[in-house]
Parts: sequence; structure tokens; C-alpha cells
Amino acid sequence: MTASSNFGAALSEQEHFSLSSTISVLSMDAVEKAQSGHPGMPMGMADVAVVLFSQFLRFDSRHPDWADRDRFILSAGHGSMLLYSLLYLTGYKDISLEEIKNFRRLGYKTAGHPEYGALQGIETTTGPLGQGFANAVGMAIAERHLNARFGDDLIDHRVWVVASDGCLMEGISHEAASLAGHLGLGRMNVLWDDNKISIDGPTDLTSSDDVKRRFLSYGWHVVECDGHDPKNIALAIEEAAGETRPSLIDCRTIIGCGAPTKAGKSISHGAPLGEEEVAAVRAAINWHHAPFVIPEEVNKLGLSLGDRGAKAFDYWNEGLLKSSNKENFNRCISGFLPASLNEAINTHKKNMSINRPQIATRVSSQKMLDVVAPILVELLGGSADLSSSNNTKVNSQELLDRNNYGGRYIHYGVREHAMVAAMNGMALHGGIIPYGGTFLVFTDYCRPSIRLAALMGARCIFIMTHDSIGLGEDGPTHQPVEHLSSLRVIPNLVVFRPADSVETAEAWQLALQRISGPSILALTRQNVSTVRVKHSEFNLSSRGGYVLATAKGERRATIIASGSEIEIAIAAKDQLDSDGISTAVISMPSLELFLAQEPFYINEVLGSVIRVVVEAGVRQCWDRLLGENGIFIGMSGFGASGSCQELYAHFQITADNVVAAVKARI
Repeated sequence: MTASSNFGAALSEQEHFSLSSTISVLSMDAVEKAQSGHPGMPMGMADVAVVLFSQFLRFDSRHPDWADRDRFILSAGHGSMLLYSLLYLTGYKDISLEEIKNFRRLGYKTAGHPEYGALQGIETTTGPLGQGFANAVGMAIAERHLNARFGDDLIDHRVWVVASDGCLMEGISHEAASLAGHLGLGRMNVLWDDNKISIDGPTDLTSSDDVKRRFLSYGWHVVECDGHDPKNIALAIEEAAGETRPSLIDCRTIIGCGAPTKAGKSISHGAPLGEEEVAAVRAAINWHHAPFVIPEEVNKLGLSLGDRGAKAFDYWNEGLLKSSNKENFNRCISGFLPASLNEAINTHKKNMSINRPQIATRVSSQKMLDVVAPILVELLGGSADLSSSNNTKVNSQELLDRNNYGGRYIHYGVREHAMVAAMNGMALHGGIIPYGGTFLVFTDYCRPSIRLAALMGARCIFIMTHDSIGLGEDGPTHQPVEHLSSLRVIPNLVVFRPADSVETAEAWQLALQRISGPSILALTRQNVSTVRVKHSEFNLSSRGGYVLATAKGERRATIIASGSEIEIAIAAKDQLDSDGISTAVISMPSLELFLAQEPFYINEVLGSVIRVVVEAGVRQCWDRLLGENGIFIGMSGFGASGSCQELYAHFQITADNVVAAVKARI
């Protein structure tokens, strides 16, 4: 079934008023009961939401995971009661009136800002403004890409976004909107809640740019409407839906609409209206029901909207069952990997152990992509203008652009933040495993989106190259020193820093298999030797850390290292062994995975001897392994400009320094 502009018939004036009033009252009552929240936005956008859900949004509340449903993104996540009200009224099964009554309470699903996975119908976690907008760009990319692969019968839907003034102020929206316009994502429609109010007061306190002309310059279609006139709203949405360009629908609204003394004022943005104002709203709209009591006719009307998509779903599902693409489509949407992938990876690992290449791990990553990309057709890559440096593109990938949505590689431009947020949107949409690259130091530009990927459990793979002072002459602005530690502390994010081509292959394998959250591969610019010369079918990196080189005799010291510093650790071990100090080397490609192992394994690997950590970053994350008596060889400040070899010597990250430190301690 092809995505059309109108999905349902317009409601009568009375029906529209009843539903929009119910949303406003539920929202203000829930905020009042919680004594916390944002009533103004749901009240201001209730009319727009009712028109969208009744006439245009293609969904079936009985089948919330329908792959070809329209996506509705509340980028203005502070107005979460708008979404919760809509989900409840249209019949989503896992949200009850009890959840609405306990808005923002511990143990309930109606969190202060919508959280992906908490309730059906929440497509992404929003609240940090602009993130939902950028996620939607990723979802729109996913829709066009999957449409190119599977055709209109299986994928042909729209992405609808409610964005606030604040969303459009945030820098991420500028990046994402520019990208959407460049790619011609006509299935993306943004409903801008243009109420001209922010927390501090009128938006003209801080902003004087012409938003509509800005979006026109990005290549968007722009249309205006009165956000409280249902017919005018419908005409604007219909115009936007008929466009081949992404559309910004400027909905001129009144924040806190219906509140006699607080409408149109910042005071209604982020605080309860108060008992007197709530009572005045009820009187103004002739609402005589107690808090959280919804008239039966409104309940029936809302449920009828939730059922409007039933026939469309059944028609789509019948088409899927008959489709020759059914098996591949279901596998991609489910996230399952093809059975042949592991065999191909193991063959590649074995070849690397035999051939022992001396190459940068960023190049090792590219060689791994050469293996997996032809097999894993749902893998969609890209880079923030660093493709040749990140080594993220391989020959089997065509470019994805407005003329070829079936391509599997995106040039994101210098838009790191939008890239990662769009990747999150692709992962949440389903059917795609996204990966994207930039320099590790530039995780600072996209950290909020990386954090949200971890919070949502989005299956994204971030390729972060130039991972230490080893990048050399670009100097301290580009040399990450604190970044590994700062990323390792993000819950549910796994950071891999592989030592060679074999560990890089294993890191890729683990990242692809990880369906519960994102992964980072921190990769070198400089060449490194192959240290895993004995092939293992088992993925040794899966335990985070393992004994790479055993002690000759009774162990007296343990050297722990990651990435390029493994070579230093092995050289130090050789010297110590020759001096009669039996030493083991532990490769630690993922500290987080290692610390998740059983205590017995951790203690067995580390041993009860002197421990030395060697990493060209700061010490912060290693103290749990080092304890009070451990030795850290690494960075304590920023880097410098110079060659890789000069810098390691200058900062004393050398085998000789490791040996001297161990001998001094013994």
C-alpha cells in the first residue's frame, strides 16, 4: 500500500474539539498531580496532533511494530504528555490510565521525557532538544533505503516530527536539516510548534534568524498554518505530504492554549498551571469531569482512530506473506545476522594470523568490511568527511544519495553530531545496521548522541580512528588522551581498542552481534604488528581481556595493554623475561567486557602480582585493575606535535620505561 497524503476522513468540529480538549485536560491534570512537567506544549499542539493522528498518520495500535507504519517523533520531548495521551486514547495496549495518573513517578512507564522501549509507540528517546529531529532524518534515510531494496509493497511510509523552537535552535538540527535537504528526504515532515516561547521568555530574547528562510536554503519545502484551525492544519499537512522535498510546517500556536491567564506565556512552559488555572481551563471549555475521567464517547472516538490502520496492516501483511522477499525482509527487520557471516569472519581471522600484516587497525577495519559488507546487505556505512582517513568505505558499496537511495554509503559531511543521531534513527527504524566514522577526538562533537544510543540500546557501530598521540603531527588538538576513559564510563557502551588485524576482526564481530547497544572501535593511524599469530576459532576478545603471552615460569609481573601499546608490552615482557622476571602480557581490547566477567576469570587473568597498565591515554578508568600498588604508563596531560615515534619517547610510553618501573617496584 503506497503512502498517501490522507489516511483518514476529517473529524467533525465537535469530535475534534472533544479529542483536543481531552489531550489538554489529561496533560494539565497529569502535570498538576505530579507537580512537575510541561503542560504548555501539549495544550498548544493538541489541535495539530488530533489532525495528524485522525487524517494522516498511518498506524495500527494493535500492531505497534508494523514495519511499514508511519513514524511519529516527538522531538520536543518535554511535551511527553501529548504523546502519552495520544497513545492511551488510540488504544495502545501497554499504557493504562493508571500510567497517566502516575506521570513522572518512579516505577511507571510515563517518564518525564519519552523513553524508547518503555511504551509501544515511542519511536525514540527524546528530551535533549533537536535529537528527535536528527533521529527522524535517520529514519527517513532508512525508509528510502529499504524502499529501494524491497519496493513500495513492503516499505513506503512517512516520518512525522513535532519540533519546538528549542529543537530548531540547537546546532544538531542545523546539521540534520542540511543533510535531509541535500538527500531530498521528501518522506520527512516536521510540524514546528511555533509558539515563540522558551523557558526564559519570548524567543526574540535570543533569536532573530528567519527559520523558514533557513529551511528554504537547505532545500526544504515550507508551509504555514494556524495551529488551532483544523482545516488550515489539514491543508498544510496535505501540501507537505505531496512534496518531494522534506517539509517544514510552521504551525503558529499558543503555548498553554486555553489557559485564561497563562496561555502564550513562558510560565506555562515548564511548571504546573496551579489549581485555580486548571479550574479556569475546565470552565472555559465546559469540561465538567473529574481529573482523569474521560467521557465514553471520547474513548470510543480515540479507539476508532487506533483501528483505522487495521485494514492497511492486513493488506500489507498479506503482501508480505506472498512476497519473494519475505525471508530476507523478515531477517533484516528482526536484526538476525546471516548464518554465513561467522564462517567468513573466522576465515578472515585465520588468514590474518597466517599472513601477519603490519598495518594500522583502521586499515584492518577496512579489510574486515571488505569481508562482511557483501554478506551483510543491511550494513549501511558513512563518515563525517573522513572516509579516506577512517577507511570506512569499501568497493562493494555504492553511494547513497538523492539519486540512489539503494546505496550503502553516506557522505555525511562535517556533521559528526547529526551523523550519530541519524545512525540512531536508522537503528531504531529497523532493517539497517549503521556504522559511521570520524576521529576519536571528535567524539566530543557527537557525545550526546552516543550517550542516547547507549540509553536506548541502539545497535550502532562507531568507527573512531586516530586513537592516540600515535596519530603524530596533527598535535594535541587532534590527539585524544581523555577520550577512551570518558567513553568507557558511559553505561551500555562497549569500547573496543584492538591490537591488530585479528582483534579488529573480533571487535567487528562482537559489535555486529551486539543487539542491546552501541559499540565504538578505537583504531590506530599508525601501523601495528600482528600479535595474534595463533588462530583461535573462539573470539578471545569476547571476554574483554585475555592472556596474550604467558609468563615463563612463576609469574612475577603482569603487563596490561590495549591497542597499539600491546607491542610495547610484549617488548617489555621480553626484556623482563631475559632478566629473570617472568611476566605475562594481557591484551585488553575491551575493559568493559572484561570487568563484566566472573571474578574467578578476572583474577586468573590478572594474577596476584605487580600490575602495569600501558595505554596512551589517561589513567582514570584503570584504577579498578591497578589498585593502590599498580603502575600506570601513559598520559597525564595533552599531547604535542611530532612524529609517532618521537611522541612515545617524549611521553615515556616505552618498553624501557615499563621495565624500569617493574624493576623499581620489585
